[in-house]
Amino acid sequence: MRILPVLFCALALPLAACGSDSTPTTDMDTGATIVAGGGTGRLTLGVNSYLWHATLDTLAFMPLASADPFGGVVITDWYVAPNAPDERLKVTIYILDRALRADGLKVVVFRQTRSGAVWSDAQPSPDTAHKLEDAILTRARELRLASLNQGT
Repeated sequence: MRILPVLFCALALPLAACGSDSTPTTDMDTGATIVAGGGTGRLTLGVNSYLWHATLDTLAFMPLASADPFGGVVITDWYVAPNAPDERLKVTIYILDRALRADGLKVVVFRQTRSGAVWSDAQPSPDTAHKLEDAILTRARELRLASLNQGT
């Protein structure tokens, strides 16, 4: 029975921040549209929207297994490159912050190699995760600059 008060507080807490102004504004750090007031606004991402969209753009060549915009986790399915049929990669991206910062992103790469019909775990190249992270951050900066230029 202790769980009910905790659930009630968790559900009621976001309502406590509601105000009376329903004018949409844009959070410059996150790029998310924020609507205060009577609850008729748009849903916003729980993470930095530039990092979120840049992650999806960067990983567009890989099949997605899961994408949670509120928790900031993107998980791909196994990807086999056409030029390396005996190797496959899987990527998990964690967006850790609402600000557009380099330390607000964590990239984890999993690699497997095939011997016959059996896939076995292998160590990914150490710079694969760094290259993906750099590509995502570069794309996020491009998206942010594009949105700032549209506002002028």
